[in-house]
Amino acid sequence: MKLYDELYGQYEVEDVLAEIINTETIQRLKNIHQAGAAYLVNNEWNVTRYEHSLGVMLLIRKLGGTIEEQIAGLLHDVSHTAFSHVVDFVFDIKEQNYHEKIFENVVMNSEIPAILTKHDINLDDIFNIDMWSILEQPLPKLCADRLDYTLRDMYYYFGTTQQEVVTFLESLKIVNGEICVSSVEMAEWFTTIYYKLVIDYFLSPLNVYSYHSLANIISLSLKKGILNLDQLLLNDPTVLNIIKSSNDSEVLHLLEFLTSKVELEENEANYDFHMVGKARIIDVPVSFDNTTIHNSSTLSPKVRKMNEEAMEKSNRGTFVKIKTPMIPITF
Repeated sequence: MKLYDELYGQYEVEDVLAEIINTETIQRLKNIHQAGAAYLVNNEWNVTRYEHSLGVMLLIRKLGGTIEEQIAGLLHDVSHTAFSHVVDFVFDIKEQNYHEKIFENVVMNSEIPAILTKHDINLDDIFNIDMWSILEQPLPKLCADRLDYTLRDMYYYFGTTQQEVVTFLESLKIVNGEICVSSVEMAEWFTTIYYKLVIDYFLSPLNVYSYHSLANIISLSLKKGILNLDQLLLNDPTVLNIIKSSNDSEVLHLLEFLTSKVELEENEANYDFHMVGKARIIDVPVSFDNTTIHNSSTLSPKVRKMNEEAMEKSNRGTFVKIKTPMIPITF
């Protein structure tokens, strides 16, 4: 099976990967938006979990990861519910890890175990996320998941060029099992685009508004029996259609205002709601000699300053004032 990705180029992948990609479990991710509710208020924010999952798999491959780690990368988001992390706000999960809590159950009730057994892949290894140091690392380190969503969103939404991405990817190396860059310049470049994504996108009033509004709509729909938990494991358009077809006036009224036409401002003194998201602070590892690893914050005053500013913004959160239309806010 041949795959082409805008960021990583063309690859031919093994049969086990092709079979997993073609399952209903993975194909469902084509209709799960990476940005959760945000595409409802800006239809250009439309990268999907499918694109991201294949990207993570290919980046692991590019960095020399095993077939097993590539499979783990391909599967890491299969348990995302409709609208991705919106569900974490529905259930007030600060760690934003609802999909991780249900991951094993979703995989076990899919076609995946039979495929892995057919190809002599140990399913327990796939579940053991601590085995896969390229795929996942805790903040503030780099990992394939974090790298892909940053590069992909910045490329599609904020004008990062393909050549910039290629140059950065060429600087990546694995040192002592850890993803590093080869220069301070590349660390500063990635830190800059990462915080642009976090602050100007994740924490923007429009994005925060979309999450807050849809979380209220889904919460109310669950309370009224319009939706159930199993249905959240469908996909974005299907869940949206279930809500729309409910004919519930209260829910439909709220849905009317989930639109790009809303006027917002960030106003800490006079706001309608306040949201503090997951703190996302990065400290890109740098290795000059393929042996010693340095945190970029110890090498670059620019990185230290960006980290301080990002931490302050993350702790403060986003204070959203709805200018027009006036929307009844539910909590």
